Amino acid sequence: MLGMNNINMVTIILILIFLYPLIRGFLFKFSSYDLKSDINGINRSISFILALFLGIYIGRKIFIQHDSGIYKKIYILIPADFLNYIESNALIIYAVIIPLIILIIYKIIKLSLEIINCLTVYPMLDIIEKSLSSKGNFFRRLTGLVFQLPRAICYLLLVTLALNVLSMFSTNAKLNKYLQTSKPYNIMCKEAIIPITNSTIAKKLPSIIDNSFKIVIKKGESKEASPGRVNNDRTVVYYNGVTLDQGVKSNDEINKFSRSIVSKEDTTKSKAKMIYNWIGKNIAYDHDKANKVLNNDFNVQSGAIYTYDTRKGICFDYSCLYVAMCKANGIKVRLITGEGFNGVSWVSHAWNQVYLPEEQKWINVDSTFYRGGNYFNSQRFQLDHKNAQIAGEW
Repeated sequence: MLGMNNINMVTIILILIFLYPLIRGFLFKFSSYDLKSDINGINRSISFILALFLGIYIGRKIFIQHDSGIYKKIYILIPADFLNYIESNALIIYAVIIPLIILIIYKIIKLSLEIINCLTVYPMLDIIEKSLSSKGNFFRRLTGLVFQLPRAICYLLLVTLALNVLSMFSTNAKLNKYLQTSKPYNIMCKEAIIPITNSTIAKKLPSIIDNSFKIVIKKGESKEASPGRVNNDRTVVYYNGVTLDQGVKSNDEINKFSRSIVSKEDTTKSKAKMIYNWIGKNIAYDHDKANKVLNNDFNVQSGAIYTYDTRKGICFDYSCLYVAMCKANGIKVRLITGEGFNGVSWVSHAWNQVYLPEEQKWINVDSTFYRGGNYFNSQRFQLDHKNAQIAGEW
């Protein structure tokens, strides 16, 4: 018998949510009167789900991405004072602005569906009930089950979306573990939630950020020791198979190339952005290595030199190469460890920070997330990066 530790509560909840309307439809059989009432409920569910998807999508496009087409034009038309306020309070976008957009879209969709139902669906249901009047109970029950399928799907989408939004702001490690290991939840997120709420390009993110970044502390070392260095107990902290110093180690080829690609840039910010762009465009995510690290196989090569030579790596490698290329140009840089939200759950992750002397501040840079949108000094970091800790500074 399976123990309680093997039971995933998220999976159980999703299964029950999906089965409930199907069982109810089978038990109570097909009835056009009852189904019309159910359809009103389904209309509300469909309207709400579509409004959620569209509201989040449009809200993110305008207030977070605002980098293309009509969304960029709308963003430009918004008063500058209001934009400055919401950009310094990113939660306002999800807590106030997007809910308002969702409400407006919900009302429009719901009214449209009600008109369609009155003109076409309700008359059709009356015809179906007449044709089923001579059928047996089992057939009527089976028909009742089939007609409840749209509601079951709506419930499943709604609960999955609610869990997905909750997971972004939750700090509960147990819930996050359930979400990571629930196959139905992961499938629903990757196939339905992420493509719509995060835009098409974000489909790539779940496959390039997972728990493949790991820190291993060998026996004999206190956890207070500096990462990547040996303390009096002679124990080393390994980042995916190498120490931090080994990971960020550079060579003449990298240094020369790093200086050449920023030679025409005048400011620290423009140089840092050029390095971010080059790494994001030219380094491919190493899925084979990620799988090995996920299975605690650290017999792999890591770090800046390996990543530059092979043009592939995982988040730690991206970050190490960024450090090496910044150091070659005299740019103050950090390697950050923490957690990233991959659209499904929070997982271990690594990224960078660079210091801009012109602005006297540190900014976040995540070249691993490059294909998911702008992650150079972006407000997105407030939403999908957390628990940042400085692993090293140069």
